[in-house]
Amino acid sequence: MDVPALNRRHFLKVTGAAAAVVTGGIEGILAARQAPAFAQGTKLHWVRWVDFIPESDVELKRQMPEASKALGAEVTLETINANDLQPRITAAVQSGSGADIFNFQYNWAHLYANACADVSDVANDLAKAEGGFYDVWAPSCNVNGHWLSVPHSIVGNAIAYRKSWLKEVGFDKFPKTFDEWRKAGALLKKKGKPLGQTLGHTFGDAPTFTYPLTWAYGGAETDKSGKKVVINSKNTLDAVKFMQGAWKDACDEGGLAWDDTNNNRAFHAGEISATLNGASIYIVAKRQKDKIKDDKGEPLWQDIDHAPLPAGPVGQYSLFLNQSHAVMKYGKNQKLAKDFLRWLHKPDNYGKWFASQEGYSVGSTKKWESDPMWGKLDEPLKMFRTAARNTRLFGYAGPSTAKATEAFTKYIITDMYAKAVQGTSAEDAVKFAESELKKIYEG
Repeated sequence: MDVPALNRRHFLKVTGAAAAVVTGGIEGILAARQAPAFAQGTKLHWVRWVDFIPESDVELKRQMPEASKALGAEVTLETINANDLQPRITAAVQSGSGADIFNFQYNWAHLYANACADVSDVANDLAKAEGGFYDVWAPSCNVNGHWLSVPHSIVGNAIAYRKSWLKEVGFDKFPKTFDEWRKAGALLKKKGKPLGQTLGHTFGDAPTFTYPLTWAYGGAETDKSGKKVVINSKNTLDAVKFMQGAWKDACDEGGLAWDDTNNNRAFHAGEISATLNGASIYIVAKRQKDKIKDDKGEPLWQDIDHAPLPAGPVGQYSLFLNQSHAVMKYGKNQKLAKDFLRWLHKPDNYGKWFASQEGYSVGSTKKWESDPMWGKLDEPLKMFRTAARNTRLFGYAGPSTAKATEAFTKYIITDMYAKAVQGTSAEDAVKFAESELKKIYEG
């Protein structure tokens, strides 16, 4: 789904309405075992993505009455398609009304900085309680020394693949390099079992492939200053030329139109042999083992394993989906919203949600790496345990700023590859990206 272009200048004008000042915190509420008078009848509206692990949304919605009772306010959770989050947030910011808390992804705190309340107190307390955040969080959620969204979780990704099908074409293990990935994919495509990869306008599986591919060949959006666009390089050109050949040789060419759900369905249907994804393909296949079968009628999950995204000539990189929550400035109940986020992150509450994820998401701190859940998981899921330690942010080699987010939101890097595999010359596809990035970084 295309996300409407964002007007950066408009965000600079948005100040939000002054919030009502309330006293007391969740500690006092819980100690008194009843809601204080000021909170009676208050409503809190939280908007979050539709999780790829359905049971996790069930768990969060189960918790809402508990949160409502603890806070003395009606807390409602609304889940929407992840590709609809940005249009929804933008509309709320422009109108000065909407949900009190929004699910943010990547470094959106920079893009919506003037519309977000300072949640440094909540974030700092959470970090202190759980031994500190992973490195990816400060550049994602901390803007000019202020936490503008509270780190929540990170969706690691990996190549989900059919073990038996790879063996059929001579690969006992998944390829470690992109060149080998292409060779294996070409053999599989000849057998009607291509690799699956989206190059569409979708928030997860497209950019988390195209950015790391660019980095693996040594390409970058900007120099270290973040002010000079350097995408038009031999390294980027090599990456694009590689993808042109690999797309034709090894990939399901219908992937141009896929969103983040299509590759899941194609894999479960036996239409593709491998695809970059979170752990959801495996988890859903196992939870629906009586429904999702392989071509021999056996439960498909038994033939699925995971491998990291391959390496290129320069190295091996990852871009994972980090999720946070922002309290909006226009909201009338900012203190209540912050108290809710504290409640959400209490280990007893967060832990129930975390367990339902079964490795699809990891916590914002290393505390959750030692959760007992990991000992109960199948081997193919255990690789996600430390996923959050190794992720790069878009904007590289410069800082991850609002401009980097704007470039990401406009799918410039993904479109560079999409244009190339559709027939645009590699040189012209890279020049397109250079022109569009210059409008943002140097305009």
